[in-house]
Amino acid sequence: MSGIKKLAGQTLWYGVPTIASRFLGYLMNLTLPLIFAQPSKTADLTQVYAIIPFLNVLFTYGLETAYFRFSQDQDRQKLYNTLSVSLIGSTVFFTVLLLLSRGTIARWANLEQHPEYITWMAVIIFFDAISTLAFARLRQENRPKRYAFARMAGVVMNVLVVLLFLAVIPRYVKNHADSFLGTFYNKETGIGYYLIGNICGSVFTFLLLRKEFTRIRFQFDAALWKKIMHYSYPLVIVGMGGMVNDMLSRLIYQHVVDLPVEAAKHELGIFGNIFRLAVLITIMIQAFRMAAEPFFFNRSKEEDAPRTYARIMKFFVIATCFMFLFISLYIDVFRWFFIAIRKPAWVEGLYVVPLLALGNIFLGIYYNLSIWYKLTSQNMLGAGITIAGAVITIVLNILLIPKLHYLGAAIATFCCYLFMMITSYLLGQKYYPVPYARKKLIAYLVLVVLIFLAHRGFVYFVENHWASLAAATALLGFFTWFVGKIERKELEKLPIVGKMYRR
Repeated sequence: MSGIKKLAGQTLWYGVPTIASRFLGYLMNLTLPLIFAQPSKTADLTQVYAIIPFLNVLFTYGLETAYFRFSQDQDRQKLYNTLSVSLIGSTVFFTVLLLLSRGTIARWANLEQHPEYITWMAVIIFFDAISTLAFARLRQENRPKRYAFARMAGVVMNVLVVLLFLAVIPRYVKNHADSFLGTFYNKETGIGYYLIGNICGSVFTFLLLRKEFTRIRFQFDAALWKKIMHYSYPLVIVGMGGMVNDMLSRLIYQHVVDLPVEAAKHELGIFGNIFRLAVLITIMIQAFRMAAEPFFFNRSKEEDAPRTYARIMKFFVIATCFMFLFISLYIDVFRWFFIAIRKPAWVEGLYVVPLLALGNIFLGIYYNLSIWYKLTSQNMLGAGITIAGAVITIVLNILLIPKLHYLGAAIATFCCYLFMMITSYLLGQKYYPVPYARKKLIAYLVLVVLIFLAHRGFVYFVENHWASLAAATALLGFFTWFVGKIERKELEKLPIVGKMYRR
């Protein structure tokens, strides 16, 4: 249990700033319906933020994971120098290439009216990419306070700039047309200020990490670099495949749905917004990964490592099950909110959120399982799983979106992550056996789905807001009681929760 306590502590330090920063960004995204009445107005922004993750994978090409892997048996300063020189050089090259291809990308992404979005996107990716190893080093050196401060400060800067240019300045300029603020505020930029805010946040984060950059020395070990590239290039395939699975539906939605341009943008804006609700689970997954990846590598040589991984998986699944229930049981709260602010168009598509949320649980389990190919250097097998998942995503999106719209995209995501989870488990047990509590984990997943269905059945027959909330709370309480009863022995060992069970 000491290993799990250590991971919990690291997740607290590294995960909380990730959760908080993502949640601030999420709250900022939720303001979109308050500022823009029509979802079609946000479609271009959704498109840009569907492209960025693909380019982030290309720009960083697995160096973060490689840094954790090789820091176990290599001189860390030489490793940091070599990877930093490689990353900075490649980032400059890719950024120039991206800017030269701006027109082509804008036409392909239906952004001809806003080619400046591609330029702003390139700036964001540039500063985010070159900050990757600095953050990795902070995690490796166990410097959580500095890590948390840099992360949070960048997001706060982002949010402040967006709120300033979309909420505060427009109102002021409207009443003071000749003011100083009016000289650099452009009403036509509109939702583009989200990207400008992101630029400000990324640049500010980069400046806060300047001490980490001053520690870089121009030392490039070609032999070490080749060894690292051999390890990391399959991770690029894994990352790209993962982005296909995560982002493709939003990236190609306008191209495959059989609707006029404006109607397609309307649906894409809605789908981008409802996808953010399911991503609440992904926020927790990303927070967990911040702490888990270096932890798994550091524990890999210990004799009881597989058993520790199995127990971590159990707690992870329980936590994501609670997140799923929170999202799915209280989904009507979001519906009432949009109706209350007189933005009914944003209510469309909420019915697919639980399916997306469940799919994201499968993704989180897959991330836990994927440690087997990273520890055994079987990254090509991991790439194969991701490629197969990407094929499933592409085929199902093309087949289902024209017929089922949002639901088709959600089904594609669900099927892809389910396949990747099962396949990774089967291969992992062959190459790096871990004694996961398979039956218990499956039982938890099945139970939360049944609880969700029971609640939807109740809401169908009893159309009352307060009754719906009461039933949701009662069902959530039942699951809490059930987990407490089944996991009593484990929970008694925890430092805070255990006190309640030892009474």
